[in-house]
Amino acid sequence: MQQILKTLNERKTRGQKSLAVLIDPDKVDDLSSLTQLLLVAKECYVDFFFVGGSLITNNNLSQVVRTIKGNTEIPVVLFPGNTMQIDIQADAILFLSLISGRNPDLLIGQHVISAPILKGSSLEILPTGYMLVNSESTSAASYMSNTRPIPPDKDSVAACTAMAGEMLGLQLIYMDAGSGSKKTIPSRMISKVRKSVDLPLVIGGGINSAEKAKFALEAGADMIVVGNAIEKNPNLLIEVSEKIYDFNRSLNVH
Repeated sequence: MQQILKTLNERKTRGQKSLAVLIDPDKVDDLSSLTQLLLVAKECYVDFFFVGGSLITNNNLSQVVRTIKGNTEIPVVLFPGNTMQIDIQADAILFLSLISGRNPDLLIGQHVISAPILKGSSLEILPTGYMLVNSESTSAASYMSNTRPIPPDKDSVAACTAMAGEMLGLQLIYMDAGSGSKKTIPSRMISKVRKSVDLPLVIGGGINSAEKAKFALEAGADMIVVGNAIEKNPNLLIEVSEKIYDFNRSLNVH
């Protein structure tokens, strides 16, 4: 049963925003720091954990997922960089089709390899149109995917790409500036994509301040994803969650 997808669509209908924390297993040096992050996440009413990365050199994906599941009831959603990043202990998986690029392996190739594993698992499959948007063409995601991201000033290209993804039957649109990006996706591009599709819209990459999160929410993001920036600013999670809380609370005022 598509519980997570159902939840996201219901929230979108109500105008309610969600918060996800991206955990890259490669950056988890010790489980005690992860456990501490989980405690903060529970206090901040984080809605989802995304787990994965462009490249995983440590063999600890399963351990990270197990630690999250053992310490919180927050759903764990796999955010795989390739078919090796599958762990059936998780709750769901972003079945990513990189629709911003023209690499057939990431449009359908990797999916064919992982399909029988996923079909036999209890993971909720979230068909996701993944769009890289960045002026920094050397980001890890663009390098590993062997694709060029959509330039941040090409709003119409982004909107038409999202529309095509929706018409192909994808259920989510995930626009990503890339992990650790210095710049976020421009508000005008988020707004144009928001007006072009009816799907839940996820925005990640470069959100290293509450103000940037606020701009993305106001432009039409249904979910904000924060990751690398938390390491540099531990208070960021609290600040972003407060913005989302205030935004959602304002819906009930009228």
